[in-house]
This record gives sequence, structure tokens and C-alpha cells, in this order.
Amino acid sequence: MNTPVFNFTFVPWFRSVAPYIHMHRGKTFVVAIAGEAIAAGKLQNIAQDLALIQSMGVQVVLVHGFRPQVNEQLRAKGHQARYSHGMRITDEVALDCAQEAAGQLRYEIEAAFSQGLPNTPMAGSTVRMISGNFITARPVGVVDGIDFQHSGLVRKVDAAGIRRALDFGAMVLMSPFGFSPTGEAFNLTMEEVATSVAISIQADKLIFLTEVPGIPLDTAHPISEDNPIDTELPLDTAKKLLEALPPAQRPTDTAFYLQHCVKACEGGVERSHILPFAVDGSLLLEVYVHDGIGTMVIDEKLESLREATADDIGGILQLIEPFERDGTLVKRSRTEIERDIGQYTVIEHDGVIFGCAALYPYPEARTAEMAALTVSPQSQSQGDGERILKRIEQRAKASGFESIFVLTTRTMHWFLRRGFQQVNPDWLPEARKRKYNWDRKSQVLVKKL
Repeated sequence: MNTPVFNFTFVPWFRSVAPYIHMHRGKTFVVAIAGEAIAAGKLQNIAQDLALIQSMGVQVVLVHGFRPQVNEQLRAKGHQARYSHGMRITDEVALDCAQEAAGQLRYEIEAAFSQGLPNTPMAGSTVRMISGNFITARPVGVVDGIDFQHSGLVRKVDAAGIRRALDFGAMVLMSPFGFSPTGEAFNLTMEEVATSVAISIQADKLIFLTEVPGIPLDTAHPISEDNPIDTELPLDTAKKLLEALPPAQRPTDTAFYLQHCVKACEGGVERSHILPFAVDGSLLLEVYVHDGIGTMVIDEKLESLREATADDIGGILQLIEPFERDGTLVKRSRTEIERDIGQYTVIEHDGVIFGCAALYPYPEARTAEMAALTVSPQSQSQGDGERILKRIEQRAKASGFESIFVLTTRTMHWFLRRGFQQVNPDWLPEARKRKYNWDRKSQVLVKKL
């Protein structure tokens, strides 16, 4: 009896996911798991999700943290954990505890990927894991009069060795340890190791699976229903935000993971993510669902996604004219576009506009219309439409709107796959309803923000 319902929900869902499977095939992700996630019992599900991601053609480097595990070992030995400048001060006892914790965690992680994953989506699969001395380290030394002893920083990453292991079809497992050329061991931070590796191998994504859900829209207040996370931060915006924040001391500080995301993007990693491990399947939700679940920092230097200026009017007219001619878009005059240019968002490649959209507010109804969403045929299927839609959603959220809506005659299914729902034209705000063209019979689709 439930089969028709299941088919009705599964087929559109699978179709909506398929473009992301194709998009990420052959890409490289560095996934950094906070030790708190393993302490919270999340390892089994994370292992399933990573195995599933790898099976869909993604190369994975997995870096684990071990803060709570080291602290537990220290407590068992009656020793106090000490921190400064956001780093652990690693004395001889702490170094022993870190080595014990790392060994235990590597055993647990390898076991999680070695049991055939029975009764899971990856039943019968084999995930080969390779680990090794890929990190050369140096001591932190003495900072502001504090001797960090056996705490270290990454000096060099064996990118070629990691790449060979990935090309062999293995998942690379890395602990936050490094060794000097003389064989001395250094305790590193998971965040720095993951960032350095992502930059060195020029990964496509750096993903932090952490105890925080992301970056709040209003950083002065905690995340809540009234203050949700900022799902996408352009690199320039993230850098300005970091400059305004106090230095991070704890993982729950807003700047703690954000500083590493910014560093990765500045080093050539196009996208870096902060995800909550508390949400089951957050990795899959971020990678394969349009809206995602965490905060993504994106380097847009290759393709400038920005608000339009008067200089863009000619480019916008040239972009939308063919779509107006074939009836996909309602015709807009140059005067209209000049008047509304502040409402437009554009995406350009090498100075040429390849996409645009406008946002028209209806504050009395707490909604806004996204109009004239256009992507050049030369760059379709490259994700430009997705990026423009996300920026429009950000603009609408920042203005306090609860939803956005579109009117379309040709592209309903594209919007449905991205979380929009069809409604009756009577839903429209009164001011927009008066301008609705009943002869054109455009479909009205709404997305809650």
C-alpha cells in the first residue's frame, strides 16, 4: 500500500540528487572530524556516509581530532590539561597521552571501515585505508613567554604521497601528529593538519565536522530560530568578519573553525565547510542537497558573484535578450533595468556577465520575488544558476523576509528540485497580484527561507 507513496517521494528526490553526484565525481575532499564526534558515538554513521561518498567517485582524506580523548587520558593520570593561544601545551605526559589516544582512535576508525558495514547502505563494500608519515612538523616554541614544548606546527605535507594513495583507490587516514627530520614527535591540531593538507593537495573541499552548527547570521548572538546560520559566506565577507571577531581560544568560538576555512580558500581550496556532527547525515546533506546544512566559505575570485552596478546594464540586456525573444522571460526595457539595477545580482567570468537575477521586495507580506533569473547557455550545467539562487536567498534572509517566490512558464521543475513549492496565484502579495498577467498563466512557486 505504501509503494506508490514511496515511488512518488523517491523518484524526484533521486533526480534532485543526481546532478550533485555527477558534479563531485573525481573530486577530492579533506574531511576533518572533531574528537568530540567520536566521543559522542557518531563514528559508525560517519563511516557509513564517508564510504558512500567514496563509492560515488570522491577521493577522501580523513583527519581525526582527539581533544576529549587526550583530556580523558590526562585525567586518568591525574594530570591537568593546559591550553594557551587556542593550542594545547604538550609536556611529556600530554605527549604520551596524545600518542595513546591517537593509537586507540586509529584502531577504532580502521575497524569502523573494515567490518563490511553490515545492514547499512554500504553492506559488502570494502574501504581500503592508508595512513603514514605524511606530515613533517616543527615546534611551536616559546610564544609570549609560554613554552609549548611538544606542540608543533605543520612544516611540510607529502602531497605526492597522499595523491598516490588516493589514486590507488584508498581513503587516507591522518592523525594530528607530525615528525621532525630528526624523528621527534609533535602534537598538532586537527584543524591545522586538515587545512595544510587541503591546500597542499589542492582539494576541492575542506569539511570540518564539528560541535558547532556553523557561523550565525548575527555573530553577536547564538544560533537560534531567530538567528539561523549563514549558509554561504563569500571569502571576502568571511575575511572581514574574522577581522571584527576576537581571537579564538575555544572550538565553540565563532572564529575557531572560520579562520581555517578562510586560510584554505586563500590557499586555493574553492570551498570549505563547517558542519554539525550532531545532525545525522550532515555530510550527505551538505554535499548532495541544494540548501546544505552548515556554513560554506566560497572563494569567488574565479567567478565574481556580486550585486550589480550601472556598468552592468549593457551586459544584463545582452544576456536576457534571447530569452525575452523566445518568451522564456518577460520583456524588460533598458529604463526598467536602469531603475532597478540595485535589485540585481550578477555572476561574471573574466569580465563577461554569464548570469543574473533580481530581487523585488514585498515587505508588507514578508516575501520577495526573484525575477529574471538567467544563465548564459555557454555556462549552463556549471552551477551558476545555483550560486545566483543562493545569493538571492541570502539577500532575502538578510532583509528579514520569510520566503521568496518566482513566476515561470518554462522552468518549474528546476525550482521544484531546489525546494520551491507550487501555489495558486491568489497566494501572491496584493501589489504583485495586481500586475499578474493572467493571459501568460505563469506558475507561481514559493520557497520558505
